[in-house]
Amino acid sequence: MDMVSLNIAGGILVSICRDMGVTLMRTSYSTIFSESLDFTCGLALPTGELVATGDFCPSMIGGMPLLLRSCVQEIDIADLEEGDVILHNDPYRGGLHTPEHTFFKPVFVDGALIGFSVAIGHVCEVGGMAPAGFAGEATEVFHEGMRVPPVKIKRAGKDVDDVWRLLLANVRTPRYNYGDFRAMIAAVDLGERRMADLARKHGIEGFREHVAALMDYSERRMRAEIAKIPDGRYVFEDYMEDDGIEAIPYKIRAEVLVDGDDLIVDYHGSSKQAKGPINATLGVAWGAAYNAVLQLTDASIPKNSGCFRPIRILAPPGSVVNVNFPGPSVGGNTETHCRIANTIMGALAPGLKERSAATDGASHSNFLFGGTDKQTGEFFCCYDLTPVGWGGRANADGNDAVGGINGNCPHIPVEVFEFRYPWHVEEFKLVDGSGGPGQFRGGLSLSKTVRCTDTEMTFSYMSDRQKLSPWGIHEGQDGGKAELFMMRAGSEEWLTITQAFNKPSPSKFANVPIKPGDRIKITSPAGGGWGPVEERDPALVEADLLDGFITPEQAETVYKVKSVRQTETA
Repeated sequence: MDMVSLNIAGGILVSICRDMGVTLMRTSYSTIFSESLDFTCGLALPTGELVATGDFCPSMIGGMPLLLRSCVQEIDIADLEEGDVILHNDPYRGGLHTPEHTFFKPVFVDGALIGFSVAIGHVCEVGGMAPAGFAGEATEVFHEGMRVPPVKIKRAGKDVDDVWRLLLANVRTPRYNYGDFRAMIAAVDLGERRMADLARKHGIEGFREHVAALMDYSERRMRAEIAKIPDGRYVFEDYMEDDGIEAIPYKIRAEVLVDGDDLIVDYHGSSKQAKGPINATLGVAWGAAYNAVLQLTDASIPKNSGCFRPIRILAPPGSVVNVNFPGPSVGGNTETHCRIANTIMGALAPGLKERSAATDGASHSNFLFGGTDKQTGEFFCCYDLTPVGWGGRANADGNDAVGGINGNCPHIPVEVFEFRYPWHVEEFKLVDGSGGPGQFRGGLSLSKTVRCTDTEMTFSYMSDRQKLSPWGIHEGQDGGKAELFMMRAGSEEWLTITQAFNKPSPSKFANVPIKPGDRIKITSPAGGGWGPVEERDPALVEADLLDGFITPEQAETVYKVKSVRQTETA
């Protein structure tokens, strides 16, 4: 197939997925969708092969292939009808974690099934032991909300009322869940119409030829990228600092084998699965590997199942990267995913020095809370993410205060946050000097201080990097750590949650009570530095000083550069 036709077809498929995402964003109820865009939309073949996806959440882009394949194997294809919509969120059926809900809608043309329209979204409230889904002290999946195997939520265009009643009876915010589910259904409805129109335009066989050619093209391009990496075995290790239950680290080990244009990621040697909720599912282990490779290769390669064909993943069951039932896993797709992806990138750094980067903050500092609105009497929940600093790279400093490598999710704007929830944002700033020093500096982290205004509630937290710093690379230095402190109303003392409530982990816990006047201060981790500090351009050091990104003390003691202003003053 000629390249012009191939690129047009690929562009149309991606634009359909992007329009699905815009529909989801604009019609949803919860800020995790409308503001933070924690979702991904895609199109797939009847076999479950991913055809195209929108540029939304990387963890879901990489997680789609196994999720789709697993669900298609379980669905009775002969039982599908036009207008059906299938819902699924089970982490043990190829899923990512319980908040991630996937909606499938079969696409028929002239009675023939040509594929599925798919939307995956992180639903804020899923039941379980803590409001907003992140139970930092969960010890089994049953603490993390209701698991839903692939079931029809709509049959032949009509709601399956019993399924709706069951879903909404098991969450704290049924009205918001109802609105978010309807938004995801609207997205797959749009995808179904547009995919069917495209197939009618080209004919079913022509459409299938276009899709097959597009996936083969993606495979060729990915193989060409892998072939540029010198053959060999590349190994790197990193750690999750604790699991919320036991104050011990958990190792993530990645051995990457490059052989010509094939690449294998082997996680053997990683720690056994944790008691707490940091475990990754197999879908996360796949998704993190795909994410890492996509970060290091040409961004213009179409993201479909074809580009993943040269990549194989070996994840031992019962480990922190492939949890066995009924182990908990709600933190695996937010916190452990980014650690796995960065470990793979760290392994490949010697072979791809000019494309390598130091680790980003590798945590989303997930801040979750819920309570009863005084005016309406309705329960509310929120899932708020905190931006991190990205790692320095071969030709530039890391980005300051952006979404983690696996999320691509913006933070909730202050105005929206204060309007929707009973918090006042007292401070929201970059953390000066937090970026890891190096030839190219790590990106700065973010600090956010909030004060509860008028409503009692509970909050939970899921984070990492409070004990173990984000690492630098190629002699670059570590980035700043994360922090969380709490100040009770009437007090002037900032305390960690361990100090205040005797929690085993300062970064993973659930259901801490909040009263009006209480303050919480969240600091995200920063990015690591790239390259030796002594090779940084003094002009960049001076610019950082003028911008307030580093302190005069850092300039003099770390970079060995005395600022112009200091010299003039002296």
